[in-house]
Amino acid sequence: MIKKNNSQYSIIDLDDKVNNLLSKLTIKEKFMLLSGHRLFQTNSIKRLGIKPFKMTDGPFGISMHSSRLRKNTKFPAGINLAATWNRELASEYGIAIGKEARAAGRLCVLSPGINIDRSPLNGRTFEYFSEDPYLTKEIAIPYVKAVQNQRIAACLKHYVANNQETNRYLVSAEISERALYEIYLKAFEEVTREADPWTLMTSYNKVNSLYANEDTQLLKETLDKWGFNGFVMSDWWATSNGKRKPNENPSISPEQAFESGLSLEMPRAYVYDEKRLRKAYNDGIVTEKEINSGVGKFLRVLHFVGMFEEKKELPKGERNTPLHQKLARSMSEEGMVLLKNEGNILPLEFNKINKIAILGPNSNKKFGKMLYGGSSAVKPPYEITPLQGLKEKFRGEINIVNNPENADCVLLFMGLNHDSSISLTRGTDKSDKINYGNDAEGTDRGSLSLPIDQIDLINETVKINPNTVVVLINGSPIGMDEWLEKVPVVLEAWYPGMEGGRAIANVLFGDVNPSGKLPITFPKLIDDSPAHFSEKTYPGENNKVFYKEGIYIGYRHYEKNNITPLFPFGFGLSYTDFSYGDIIIENNSLSSINDNFKVKINVQNMGNKTGAEIIQVYARDIESSVDRPLKELIGFEKVLLKPNEEKTVDLCIKAKDLAFYDIKTKNWVIEDGIFDILVNSSINDNKLKSELKFHNH
Repeated sequence: MIKKNNSQYSIIDLDDKVNNLLSKLTIKEKFMLLSGHRLFQTNSIKRLGIKPFKMTDGPFGISMHSSRLRKNTKFPAGINLAATWNRELASEYGIAIGKEARAAGRLCVLSPGINIDRSPLNGRTFEYFSEDPYLTKEIAIPYVKAVQNQRIAACLKHYVANNQETNRYLVSAEISERALYEIYLKAFEEVTREADPWTLMTSYNKVNSLYANEDTQLLKETLDKWGFNGFVMSDWWATSNGKRKPNENPSISPEQAFESGLSLEMPRAYVYDEKRLRKAYNDGIVTEKEINSGVGKFLRVLHFVGMFEEKKELPKGERNTPLHQKLARSMSEEGMVLLKNEGNILPLEFNKINKIAILGPNSNKKFGKMLYGGSSAVKPPYEITPLQGLKEKFRGEINIVNNPENADCVLLFMGLNHDSSISLTRGTDKSDKINYGNDAEGTDRGSLSLPIDQIDLINETVKINPNTVVVLINGSPIGMDEWLEKVPVVLEAWYPGMEGGRAIANVLFGDVNPSGKLPITFPKLIDDSPAHFSEKTYPGENNKVFYKEGIYIGYRHYEKNNITPLFPFGFGLSYTDFSYGDIIIENNSLSSINDNFKVKINVQNMGNKTGAEIIQVYARDIESSVDRPLKELIGFEKVLLKPNEEKTVDLCIKAKDLAFYDIKTKNWVIEDGIFDILVNSSINDNKLKSELKFHNH
């Protein structure tokens, strides 16, 4: 049966139920359950009550393609959620996604995507959470728990090192063992240990020359060590290198797939084609015990999601509710990051504006049905664009004009090429064309910059009217060297979902104080990024991409090499100011990797507006036998404060987050010594400092 303990469902005595089903299945029926039947579902065995296991994409909400074009709530992008630094909001989002999935008749949501943001050009940066594994897992854990508390399976993806879309079916990510476990696998490990995800999806790419689907160490040994209880599925067409025709030769054999622990091949059978399986089985290459192991893991999850229970015993589904729409707006509001506010132009004051110009390609653009190259399309019941949200806010009391010269303020809504992948440079030769690209699955961006026409519009507009506010609607870092110094205000709104227009209007006019902080570094130049050292490090040569930076990804790289980014990790402005008081560390002498310690911090709102501050705690190992980053995120807390209000914030931090991965022992290790504990408002803005001692007993 399934029992709920500590607000989370877990396995109790399922083996008997699974074994009973296995004993009744024929070998052919077992073959059928190892692969998909249609694009987003598995085969059924009607005589045993095994219905199709229906899945849905879901980085922004329930996908229109996997829910038969049903209308579903369109939530903000994953990077927006991470920018909130709000665990409770991640949990609320997970509950909503679980309810919407069940209402759409789906039993599994193919999210969260927890790949680390290595390159700012990665086309799927908007789906993922962060460049930092700690922040990634802290957002993913409550999300996964909440989805599964609705008896809907969550799916960790893409396992592992799927950090670029370019050549994703063939490229091998060549990564050192330490970087693999310390950076790229760490979030997968922690989410698996703490949230017990019921499914996991492999990536298209190879890791150190082995396809993820054939890597026994990663798929079987590592997952078993972490206590993974679910089943492993392939990404769609991953076993055929992205080729979608029937009878394609698979990239691995059935025996390799069973040995590595692949339980479900999607969306149809290539490796697990009945003829191949039958031959391997008859030849004794694949045993029924191995087949039962793969099918058994799948059947276990069918019990998790309540396939064999009465509908009345399961959580109820619902979608497009006012509560979910309000949640979409709250997520957008909390995730917006105020990057620049020179002269405190924001928040705009309603009674001081008579005319406002609203310009730019994203001012009235709807993103809801956009495919983004793959799995992110959602069909919302409505979508409020920035222009619509502002008109609603103005109620006819502020005039909208087209000429910036006649306006009290100009709002420019910018982003990437969402209608075309090509933007002309100032040259006329065809060779001068640059593929700036979209935020999209299946392709990477070609440039860090905005398209030239948008850069020109910004520069021309600010010359005419210095009160120009640039609002970015995008899903990955944007280069701004060509125009940042000229504009007084930049607001990063990400892809804000169906309520985005209202959320943006609320932030611009001060109904909501921006509290988001960057979950990813914005570099000045693409060459500053650690992934862009050479062609070998991105996009790769001869189907190999070399992670030469090792563990020094994101802010770890910028700090180590003393490179000043455009905007640092953890950065974000507010309409108020915060003051940090004393720091107290309770239990500041540790002796076990399993210990915890508490950090107490006083923080006060010094302004006249209610606002939320994100307190960030970093650790620095003073002396180590291995090379370590200058500092690493180990804790954070978001605290809401009224004007002049002061609070003491308690952060409970795990000693394990001080550890590094030791390639000799294959374990996490903390060496004896002293750690600086740094309380910051961003990676490079230190407010308080203390020390902690560690001595192994």
